[in-house]
Amino acid sequence: MGKEKKAFALRLDPELHRALELWAADEFRSVNGHIEFLLREALGKAGRLKAVRPPMPPSDSDDEHQA
Repeated sequence: MGKEKKAFALRLDPELHRALELWAADEFRSVNGHIEFLLREALGKAGRLKAVRPPMPPSDSDDEHQA
């Protein structure tokens, strides 16, 4: 199996939860999966989580600057 996940209670305003339900459904995710996705995305943008994907290879225009 994959990594163990930490379970904890999360209290949300019902309106916020409903909005998350609709958004998650649009993205074909569970509410829990969508919350995890959003948190991962925010942490990545903030530089607080190691990159999960390998870095992009340099483009052809980058080669011109190295010459």
